[in-house]
Amino acid sequence: MRIVVLGGCGDMGSHVVQDLLQTSEAEVVIADYRVEVAKEMASKLGERAKAAFVDATDPASLRKVLEGANAAVGCIGPFYKFAFPLAKAALEAGVNYVDICDDYSPVESILALDEPARQAGITIITGLGWTPGITNILARHASRQLDEVEEINIAWTGSASDSKGLAVIMHVFYASTGEVPSWIDGKLVKVKASSGKETVEFPAPLGKVKVSHCGHPEPITIPRYMKAKTVTLKGALVPDWNNKILEVFAALKLIDTPAKMERMAKLIHSIEGIFRVGGIACSGAKVTVKGRKNGQPKTISYGVADRMGRLTGIPASIGAQWLAKGLIPQKGAFAPEGCIEPEPFLEELAKRGIKIVEM
Repeated sequence: MRIVVLGGCGDMGSHVVQDLLQTSEAEVVIADYRVEVAKEMASKLGERAKAAFVDATDPASLRKVLEGANAAVGCIGPFYKFAFPLAKAALEAGVNYVDICDDYSPVESILALDEPARQAGITIITGLGWTPGITNILARHASRQLDEVEEINIAWTGSASDSKGLAVIMHVFYASTGEVPSWIDGKLVKVKASSGKETVEFPAPLGKVKVSHCGHPEPITIPRYMKAKTVTLKGALVPDWNNKILEVFAALKLIDTPAKMERMAKLIHSIEGIFRVGGIACSGAKVTVKGRKNGQPKTISYGVADRMGRLTGIPASIGAQWLAKGLIPQKGAFAPEGCIEPEPFLEELAKRGIKIVEM
């Protein structure tokens, strides 16, 4: 069994690689533009770890590294730039594929690959990480316990000291600017990023965090598979001063175009150690589903807190292993809640020490 991790040297991709090697017998290919870093990483991880060069801007390079794989994982960001080309390359290579895309703009294009993927006999899953990923599956898990679902509210908080890398910074800028998608009263609408502030209680050690609307895929994908009048997604960084800086950047129009985002992200990346000071190395999510059971109002909430790399990398690893083993029978293009059974997935998370708590 051969599984390719595109961007396997990255902050999130390296966690995918580690879990694949620890929990499967697969040969794991660390595919990265920084091939020397990939080689050094592979040499430390044992004989089942291999290194390969890939250029995400070159479709031929992507197809070459994917050829013959049983499954692949896409971890090359920013996803608003690379998510669709990576998924398309997997389709062209005829390889089952899962990514950790947390940007909203590529999602509909990836899901539009459904018919070609079914014809090719492969499965493409977009957004199987932390948020989206664990959040979508918890929403489905909670929804199954109700007779009617009215509202699904998803919140996340990520510590600035719990991640690093240029792509992470670019994603935060992208999610925190302009208007972002939300599902309100049965319609997909746009709301102002950083609006709708509210305080959400996350599992320890995170506690109460003030979150606001930001751009993630859940409000786009969840209504495709679950009937709900409202699906919201809010998030925030901790410490809170990171969010205030983002609001200043947005107000000054320093991050209102992709080119500006990239320039500012490179500047912040060069001094990102400053922004990582003062937080705890933990991130989390909370999913609250409101509806009715036996005619009575009922609310179900689940939360999770762990290291961001584990929350993101482990779900993608589980998905890749299931795809490689043929344990996900559906063919086509899906979000996680469209093709993954919650109970066995949550059992796999528990085996790896990721605890889902009812709140």
